[in-house]
Amino acid sequence: MSHSSTQINKYLKSLQKHLADEHPDNPTLANAVKSFRKMDYVGHSMGLLNKDESYATCVTWWPMIAVLGTFSAGKSTYINSYLDMKLQRTGNQAVDDKFTVICYSRHNEAKTLPGIALDADPRFPFFQISRSIEEISEAGQERIDAYLQLKTCPSENIRGKILIDSPGFDADNQRASTLRLTQHIINLSDLVLVFFDARHPEPKAMQDTLAYLVSASVNRADANKFLYILNQIDVTAQEDNPEEVVSAWQRSLAEVGLVTGRFYRIYNPAAAVPIANPHIKERFEKKREEDMADINARMHQIEVERSYRIVGKLEQTAKSIKNQIVNKLSDMLKKWKSKVILFDGLAFGTLAVLAGIALTMNESWGIVKTFPEELMQGDTTAIAIASFLALSIIFIHFSIRRAVANKLLKNLAKEIGSDHEVYKQYVQAFNKSTATYRPMLLSGPAGWNDVAQQTIDEIINEANDYIQALNDQFTNPSGNEGGNSQV
Repeated sequence: MSHSSTQINKYLKSLQKHLADEHPDNPTLANAVKSFRKMDYVGHSMGLLNKDESYATCVTWWPMIAVLGTFSAGKSTYINSYLDMKLQRTGNQAVDDKFTVICYSRHNEAKTLPGIALDADPRFPFFQISRSIEEISEAGQERIDAYLQLKTCPSENIRGKILIDSPGFDADNQRASTLRLTQHIINLSDLVLVFFDARHPEPKAMQDTLAYLVSASVNRADANKFLYILNQIDVTAQEDNPEEVVSAWQRSLAEVGLVTGRFYRIYNPAAAVPIANPHIKERFEKKREEDMADINARMHQIEVERSYRIVGKLEQTAKSIKNQIVNKLSDMLKKWKSKVILFDGLAFGTLAVLAGIALTMNESWGIVKTFPEELMQGDTTAIAIASFLALSIIFIHFSIRRAVANKLLKNLAKEIGSDHEVYKQYVQAFNKSTATYRPMLLSGPAGWNDVAQQTIDEIINEANDYIQALNDQFTNPSGNEGGNSQV
């Protein structure tokens, strides 16, 4: 076993133990790690995963809340208020250009750790993210510390969760690497808080940013995890019609496709503009308290959502292998074989015709009759010619195999588009299925056999059992007194 595969196994054992210790009465997540590891065997045998990769690292195992937003939208102030301690720097300008992962620590003081602490730990959402940064960074292989940092703090409000504070967002000037990390965070998060600044009365100026932060979420299956928060709404109390500010933002969001979902209005009382009119003050405070209560309730709920998300990812990945990846690879292999046979026929047919013309022109057909006999007698010239012909045929055949495979992969890249991870899996698996040592007679993709199919079916059944166990833990449809409803 290689060092890299030993390392990933060590990580997964550590993760399994951590989850078992965290939830001794609920082994569902610890068992889910076992199922992910079973799926890894299929992924490794098919070439979908490298030996140092695991499907378990494609999901974050801690409940995760992402905080995104425009510059000066009050994200850091909100986070400090939620943590009940001043952890993040605040200000109207961009005060931090890194993604900050915030988690609980028993130490009495906050600590800031470099990004490498995240890159090497599979429990965090940035495990081995340095590979992606190296691929897309404009300045070459920049250090991961230029993009990420980890902060730990003793706030009880963050215990058992991960909070990610993103750099202030400006879609026009954002680096490709930052945009990619933002998408990575959005995909993995259980809850996404999108902050906007109510002090900017013309949301049209933020249209590009709105389009990126909002329109990407509209058609997602998990669109309900996005909460849109109009922060620092206290400034609108001085307006003749404060509701018009909110309406302007809602219209702007509708223009980029968001017509559903909750729109929250909050402000920080400690930094609020004094509201002279007692009736307006009461109305603003009441609305703020209601919306903050809803936001806090959703943040509290993510422990439950996290469990369902992980099990859902397990089932989704297993079904994707069985129903999509295997079918796509089988279809590509079928096309590959038919084209290789076609081009082999054309190439060798052309060579045979040219050889026939040459023999006819030289009146040398007699050589063809005597050649087998000379070969059987061990004539060195005949053996040399036969060896040359055999090597030429092998070279031409395998050159055709590789060229056809590369062409199909090129077409696949256009078909898949920008989903780099999915394309990488197909490339690895298809290259393994069309490798030089693999006979063309084999019909299915490399590594996909009865055992692999049975393993995937087992994992899908296990995922259904885990969902049932979670339902038993968190719901009580019958209303029995002995139910375990914890929601």
